[in-house]
Amino acid sequence: MVTVRRSVVPVLSAAALLMAPSPVAAQEPAPASASAQAPAPATGSTGTAGTSGVAGTAEAARALKSGTGGGIGSGTAVGTAAAVNWTPPLSTRGRWIVDADGDRFKLRSGNWHGASGTWNGSGSTDDDANHHAGENSGRIPLGLDRAPMAEIIAGFQEIGINSIRLPFSNEMIHDGRPVTDDSVAANPSLRGMTPLQVYDVAVRELTAAGLAVILNNHTNTTRWCCGVDGNERWNASQSTETWENDWLFMARRYKDNQRVVGADLYNEVRRNVWDDPNWGLGDNHDWFTASQRVGDRILTEADPDLLIIVEGINWTGIPVDGFAHERPTLEPARHLSHTLVDSGKLVYSAHFYDYTGPNHSGATGTGETSDPRYRDFSPGELIDVLDRQAFFVTAEQDRHFTAPVWISEFGVGGRDETGAKQRAWFENFVDQLIRTDADFAYWPLVGWHEDRRGNGWALLHWDAAGHRMGVYDGDDWRAAAWTRLMGAPARTGHVEPVTEWSMLSPDHGDVVQSRRMRALPDWNPGARKAVCPDGQRIVGLAHTGNRALCSDVSAGALWDPARGHEVVVDERHVRPGQDWASGYTKLQCADGQFLIGYSVRGSAVSAALCATARAGELGTSGRTVWFDRGDNRSEAPKGGDFAHGHYKGQCADDEYAAGIAYTGRFGSSRTPDALYCRKLS
Repeated sequence: MVTVRRSVVPVLSAAALLMAPSPVAAQEPAPASASAQAPAPATGSTGTAGTSGVAGTAEAARALKSGTGGGIGSGTAVGTAAAVNWTPPLSTRGRWIVDADGDRFKLRSGNWHGASGTWNGSGSTDDDANHHAGENSGRIPLGLDRAPMAEIIAGFQEIGINSIRLPFSNEMIHDGRPVTDDSVAANPSLRGMTPLQVYDVAVRELTAAGLAVILNNHTNTTRWCCGVDGNERWNASQSTETWENDWLFMARRYKDNQRVVGADLYNEVRRNVWDDPNWGLGDNHDWFTASQRVGDRILTEADPDLLIIVEGINWTGIPVDGFAHERPTLEPARHLSHTLVDSGKLVYSAHFYDYTGPNHSGATGTGETSDPRYRDFSPGELIDVLDRQAFFVTAEQDRHFTAPVWISEFGVGGRDETGAKQRAWFENFVDQLIRTDADFAYWPLVGWHEDRRGNGWALLHWDAAGHRMGVYDGDDWRAAAWTRLMGAPARTGHVEPVTEWSMLSPDHGDVVQSRRMRALPDWNPGARKAVCPDGQRIVGLAHTGNRALCSDVSAGALWDPARGHEVVVDERHVRPGQDWASGYTKLQCADGQFLIGYSVRGSAVSAALCATARAGELGTSGRTVWFDRGDNRSEAPKGGDFAHGHYKGQCADDEYAAGIAYTGRFGSSRTPDALYCRKLS
């Protein structure tokens, strides 16, 4: 999001649609590609960028950690030890992010913005006054005109940061224009580079210092976010194909640098002038489907080690009293969650600021409604709202949506912020982060100041002479809350592997989440196919709506690596005298096989997909679970509501699904009516 800004979304007046600044294209056309001009980024473990002040980042961090570097601020209460002692790559176990050793890695992050743009969208890009808060990043991370990169990164570690969300724009990737000498005045070795090449150096130096880096696609065009600005969606100013290809390019570019740990797919998906984004409708504005697809492509075509970070929807509707409008955030994930091709890679994210609200755009004047802002809630009310919008994802265990939640933007004004509500909100929000042991990223880390005055939101500011003003200088009211947040008790150490629960939703197309099946020819041409991720099996199915629940509960991975699969379209495996659904068509797996997928045509069952288990894993005693007239699950079923509003059947945790029954009688839609659940050995 942003620090201080104008209207956030379009509004409907009596006569016409009013809005924040209209989309304005960049004034200088960008070349088609910079990939030929920009060399592949270095991936070494130490800074080697020359003598400009870029080099030495790792050395500066080590000096700070050992206490021999003298520091670059005063009164800091937060150390840097957390930054280096972790083993990439990262993955997830339930609600926790863990490193390669299985130890919890808490994202104590900050946003180093600028490479996605600071230009407000009108006037000359060369005039600082036309940039947000008068801060002109020069199309690269902010502050490189004022301080050596090593000093900036050491400052991050000094205040306890262990990871950086590093925004970029799609335009930045293809922008072949060299950065201006003025924009890198404090880092002269960066002169003549393109914005992408400077971004490369930032990634290299951050990771050399031991910090994790999360790539964040912030905008389509290089300009300040977020209003009606041509950057409302991943495909607002470009095609979805371009967006996907840019992500593959970026993921491949940093694949050999294992401290590049995540792909934050897009920032603050929101309404444009005419249309809302949605979560699952299958059209060109469907954020759920777009993020699912590009996440799978990144893992399968570019870098299987990256975390895939999906932010909830930031805004829908017209912000005028009497018209529907809201900030859905992650609430849609309760009923439709992502299942990536690789389990243990999904992280959800959300943004919260005091001046916005669950139904408030954040605007003042045009676009302002009578809805409460987050700062208007009491502490108890705020907890309820935050839990409903985002924190339920981590709070509720053993659900199809259970995942880490990264609050990838939150922030507040600093020295000049005197508002009691704003200050109270920040304290209360920090309390929520501590209470939930949440991963977080402050916005922003870097800003400008002159005579200790300026934007004020950043935790570290530099003036034109290179003098730093920091959160621990003694005059920033946020220091105590920041110290409390960074030093709060948190889970550490080893996190045991957890049971995976995943939903399948072939609502609009194939959802084949098995790498093994993806590598094989189409097993039921013309049908919509759904297959569990490798290592999981189907345990639940919906009567209507085509959805299913997968898990590895009680058994782990069952599929024999040396054995194949079978597509079942008839009753060939139903033994005489063992009709478990008399009068119904039964698609049953053979003995020694279990259900991993299914296909549908329209709403009708087409085929069952069965995999062969390792010897001795499966029993043969079974029972029929009917769900054609109501839910048939245990009293406290795990996995959550995987088909909201539809009847569901689910095998017990110590069972596996071995068949699907349906009827083709008059009035039936040939949808699933029963599961054949058999005991695991």
